[in-house]
Amino acid sequence: MPRRYLRSLGTVGWEGQKRLLRSRVTVVGLGGLGGYVSEALARMGVGELVLVDGDVFVDHNLNRQILSSNDVLGRSKAEVAKERIAHINPAVNVIPRSVYASAENLPSILKGCQVVVDALDNLPARLALQDAAQSLGIPMVHGAIAGFVGQVLTIFPGEPGLRGIYGDKPPEKGVEVEQGTPAATPMMVAAWQVQETLKILLHKGEPLRGRMLLMDAELGTAEFIEL
Repeated sequence: MPRRYLRSLGTVGWEGQKRLLRSRVTVVGLGGLGGYVSEALARMGVGELVLVDGDVFVDHNLNRQILSSNDVLGRSKAEVAKERIAHINPAVNVIPRSVYASAENLPSILKGCQVVVDALDNLPARLALQDAAQSLGIPMVHGAIAGFVGQVLTIFPGEPGLRGIYGDKPPEKGVEVEQGTPAATPMMVAAWQVQETLKILLHKGEPLRGRMLLMDAELGTAEFIEL
């Protein structure tokens, strides 16, 4: 086992680390949330990452997106993510998909993965992602941010998930667009999304299933909302 994983063994264990190396996770959205999620999963040694985003980096990403920097402005987020992860952990196989997620392409993109991470920024796309994941029997780890507030929820096949919260006709733009996204909020939410993903892959711990974690960094509060 490579020495890079030694500091993880106390919590993950040898068998768990080998399980991670055999795992495949799809991260949809490579902005504030998805950048942190994909990097952390690569550092943990998840063997294959499918990274999905049709966008390019622009200057207003620089305040919060770990994958962004001045020298990658105008470049594909998915391709930049692949290059960054290759420098961090070359053992991870990264499959970049420079496309916007849609009901039409998601089933083929998600096929074969054990977990899908929702790091999107609008509700219609999130619902399409949940529908595709459920049709394939794949659990989805949802995360969303708005200002200093963030939420995390893990949705297993057959559960209402986001449709139980927002219904079938959500607004086109989420509140994150209105309230903005300071640097710390995506870090906070992404950390929880990574932990939820690891729980599923390792069959260890209790996922946020049927209950949503709502965090307010400004007020210093965290609460569980039963769904």
